[in-house]
Amino acid sequence: MRDLLILAIILGGALVALRKPWIGVILWTWISLMNPHQQWGYAAASMPIAMILAISILIGLLFSREKQNPFISPAVWLLAVFAAWITFTLPFSMYLQGSLPLWERTIKTCLMLFVTLALIDSPKKMNIYIWTLTASIGFYGVKGGLFTLLTGGNHLVWGPGGFIGGNNEIALAVIMVIPLMRYLQLQMTIKWQQHMMTVAMILSAVMALGTHSRGALLALIAMTFLIWIRGRQKFVFGFMAIVLAFLALPFMPEEWWARMGTIQTYEQDASAMGRINAWWMAWNLAKDRFLGGGFDIYNLTVFGLYAPDPYDVHAAHSIYFQILGEQGFIGLAIFLLIGVTTWRTADNLMKIGKQDPSLSWTRDLGAMAHASMMGYAVGGAFLSLSYFDLPYNIMVAIILAKYLVERELTNRKTPIPN
Repeated sequence: MRDLLILAIILGGALVALRKPWIGVILWTWISLMNPHQQWGYAAASMPIAMILAISILIGLLFSREKQNPFISPAVWLLAVFAAWITFTLPFSMYLQGSLPLWERTIKTCLMLFVTLALIDSPKKMNIYIWTLTASIGFYGVKGGLFTLLTGGNHLVWGPGGFIGGNNEIALAVIMVIPLMRYLQLQMTIKWQQHMMTVAMILSAVMALGTHSRGALLALIAMTFLIWIRGRQKFVFGFMAIVLAFLALPFMPEEWWARMGTIQTYEQDASAMGRINAWWMAWNLAKDRFLGGGFDIYNLTVFGLYAPDPYDVHAAHSIYFQILGEQGFIGLAIFLLIGVTTWRTADNLMKIGKQDPSLSWTRDLGAMAHASMMGYAVGGAFLSLSYFDLPYNIMVAIILAKYLVERELTNRKTPIPN
């Protein structure tokens, strides 16, 4: 029954997308982040539903009058440049056949981001989009938090599959949406809804601890600190974070404390040293090959050429070294510039909210976007999630918010802060 329900929602959504393609974009975002068809929809998992939905959205986009130019921010142009760069470097990949599927997946993600920017043309649609991001990943945060509490933290929390199949990956994804939960909570006016969101944030933080991920712990600390620094109600949030730490940390088992202790003694940890070996491989490869090695470089041959330990083969385990090894120094520079320009866009949102109290939501969104990006920047230093949809989805939300609010200010003939 659940299988048929998911299939009906997706195929029904594809039909709706022909007339209202922005609804198709919301559905696509839900599918790409949460993967419900892979989790519970056995019939849907065997069908090319992503392709069916994408075709419906593109046809709807072609005939829709409710659309805008997607190139509304420097970050969007940089994303287009990044897509062009990885396409240019593809023929020079060390292993072209292995790189092709990964390139195709990344290009599809970029295309749908541009489509999203074209179709989300109102604050209402933007808020639905943010709710979709939050709920799609937040579901696993709440579920994993309950699992951690019920098992006493003695069993690792794992992700549902895809980009976020591992314990480290799902932890970082959940950490990135906790600030979005906080943003949505700040817009709520009904007490029980605010309390429910508080519970969701607490369970999500507990879930991150329950993954036993060292990178997630560092990302959680960085993200929480920035929420406290940039957000409203500093005393309340700070008090809640301290109480949660005092209650949750003693609850974690001895194995958790032993694993977290290896952060300081990484030289004695085989996993940590394997990551450093992969980082050196990426650095040496990028110095030798101006265009990088392509998407498929994590094998004995490549490590034999460029790694200090040729037999310790690992994935990149870093968004920065992943891009460096695969796309070279130019690819890394473009990737970092996307992050910098997105950060500045969120900063501009905060300025708008400070200038105009009636637009205080922009200050909240900009501040929480900073916290989310900080979590990704810190946690991503230890994970291969350079092409994961969620950071780019958050970028799109920030860009759309700035564009829509500036359009409103222009209509009011109100000066826009630089």
